[in-house]
Amino acid sequence: MPIKRNKPNFWSNWKLKKKLVNGEIEHLLFEDESTIRDYQALQATWFPIGQQKKIKTYGKHYSVKLTGILNYETGAVYVEESDTFDAKVFQGFLENVLKLYPTGIIVMVLDNSRVHHAKILQDFLRRNVRLRLLFLPPYSPNLNAIEELWKWLKETCVNNVFFSKYYQIKIAVRTFVRWVNTIPKETIDRLCL
Repeated sequence: MPIKRNKPNFWSNWKLKKKLVNGEIEHLLFEDESTIRDYQALQATWFPIGQQKKIKTYGKHYSVKLTGILNYETGAVYVEESDTFDAKVFQGFLENVLKLYPTGIIVMVLDNSRVHHAKILQDFLRRNVRLRLLFLPPYSPNLNAIEELWKWLKETCVNNVFFSKYYQIKIAVRTFVRWVNTIPKETIDRLCL
């Protein structure tokens, strides 16, 4: 008879939320990366029969790498852009997060990307003990609240759109992030509940 193993249900264990409410941790952040490419897919859309919608592309295959966090309690979103994503870029992002949240214990929930486990991060994390990384179980993007932010971003301002200049993609992303930060309650309702 096979042994039944209980898979950990990340949010059925409410201890993390309780620690946030009790002040044992000050900031609960969800972190993830996304890539916005200059050749966007068509999203579900309407068009007359026989006249399929077409979105132009200039075919250069440029992309913008985004690294972001979502504050579970306040709904604040912080996003950085980069041309590449590696352990050095991630460490720089973590340094900026520490500046953004200069006091208190920070628990950052993230996936198990190799970059997140890179050896060069070990010394940095030992020196910055108030930053604690909490890794999600493998193959569980549904547990990372910021995943929905990337979907929202793409649905709102990237899919079904042709950007005639590469920098327009960055402008669209920045405009979206600014807008989301003006509606924190809606952001929490959409991404954290």
